[in-house]
Amino acid sequence: MYSTLEQKYRRIQTELVAGAIAFLGILVLGTLWYCLVEGWPWVDALYMTVITLATVGFGETRPLGNRGRLFTIALILMGVVNIGYIVNRFTEALIQGYFQQGIVLQRQRRLINTLSGHYILCGFGRTGRQIALEFKAEGIPFVTIDSDAEQIHVAQQLGYIAFEGDATLDATLLEVGIERAVCLVAALPSDAENLYTVLSAKTLNPQVRAIARASTEEAVQKLQRGGADAVVSPYITGGKRMAAAALRPQVMDFVDGIITGADRSFYLEEFRIDPQTCPYVGQSLRDAKLRSQSGALVLAIRRADGTLIGGPTADTKLMSADSLICMGTAEQLRSLNQILGPIQSNRLRLPKQAPPAD
Repeated sequence: MYSTLEQKYRRIQTELVAGAIAFLGILVLGTLWYCLVEGWPWVDALYMTVITLATVGFGETRPLGNRGRLFTIALILMGVVNIGYIVNRFTEALIQGYFQQGIVLQRQRRLINTLSGHYILCGFGRTGRQIALEFKAEGIPFVTIDSDAEQIHVAQQLGYIAFEGDATLDATLLEVGIERAVCLVAALPSDAENLYTVLSAKTLNPQVRAIARASTEEAVQKLQRGGADAVVSPYITGGKRMAAAALRPQVMDFVDGIITGADRSFYLEEFRIDPQTCPYVGQSLRDAKLRSQSGALVLAIRRADGTLIGGPTADTKLMSADSLICMGTAEQLRSLNQILGPIQSNRLRLPKQAPPAD
């Protein structure tokens, strides 16, 4: 499964190779004729064939009869047609920029092959572009898939790794390293396409976290049954956020300020406790003294069975495989990461704290 750009590049490449092989065949044919039929030495036969195909206007190497001249005419015609074909294909490749595009494609494929633990963004429409901006702000390695060549061009202009293809196909997901990815975001315009993408991704990599976009409540349920770990409806979510912004504007400003953007003072981060490296498994928050040691605030704890503890108290115990949702500055969250062993963070790529002014 190749993208449209790759198909064009490979077509031009195949046509140029075919033209070169045909030219070589004509050269061999002419040499064999002059050598075997006319009885010339190999060097004279090859020389006569080359100057004939090159149409340089030199005279005959040796005298030719009518039969030999008729063959030479046919050889000239074949050479002119073949060389004209090669020149035409080569000129088209230069004008269309296929050679440059081929270099870009090869470089892009090498970049994709080096990705591991990356995110895959399917769809580069309005929703996909906003997701890409957030990924870039977080420093997340990701690759974008879209079947629209124009959208892919826009993504590449913005500096993203982009692959042109149908995200619903297994071959496309394999091309972007689905087996090495940690998360896939299906932001395609069609609910059916998002469902097919999630099903394919979960089949190829059952461990990948799949996030899907849905247009209707019915689609939300189907995507969840299809294996999506989280389903977001822009219309439902947008309506709720607009209502919250109208009713609780200060709360929404604060929440938006800590979950989006690259110039934040505070961050929300998710950590998962590893019992092999965390020394505080089984201890309460009071005994662990995470707040006093790091300055970061533990907002919630999700147990391994999915139970969510919001606003944990000092008596709440840290258990194996707990996920901690914490808030703090970049430096505080780094400190917390080190205190806990370090525990495994989904993405601890926070910007470095600026050095104090002199």
